[in-house]
Amino acid sequence: MVREFFRAAGFVAALAGAYLAPAGYANAEKIGNPVAVFAGLDKITGRIISFDVYIDETVQFGALQVTPRVCFSRPPTEPPLTDAFVEVDEITLSRTVNRIFTGWMFAASPGLHAVDHAVYDVWLTDCKISSPVVPPDSR
Repeated sequence: MVREFFRAAGFVAALAGAYLAPAGYANAEKIGNPVAVFAGLDKITGRIISFDVYIDETVQFGALQVTPRVCFSRPPTEPPLTDAFVEVDEITLSRTVNRIFTGWMFAASPGLHAVDHAVYDVWLTDCKISSPVVPPDSR
């Protein structure tokens, strides 16, 4: 009876391990992308806009300056885990620049690591290879 219990417990543990750690998931290669896609909410007007930003380029959204440093996605055969390392600065009324966010943003969890400013919110939505926006080096 005890032997059957441990055999059943081993089966349950193996089954749980198969569901919790699918083969190859931990080894999924990150794909570096040249463009990060953000969504921005202007809390005064209630408008949400989407904007593309090239890596190491700074784009202004309201009083915020958004600069992605890297943007990673996964192969299409893997779960969509999109993340980016981002720096966000605020330009104050006295024209000083204050860093209000430095860190990783995750597209799957926008509420976890988004910028929640008094007037503007910014969060990562995607990474992509190309954009209709002209690259900064060809302007």
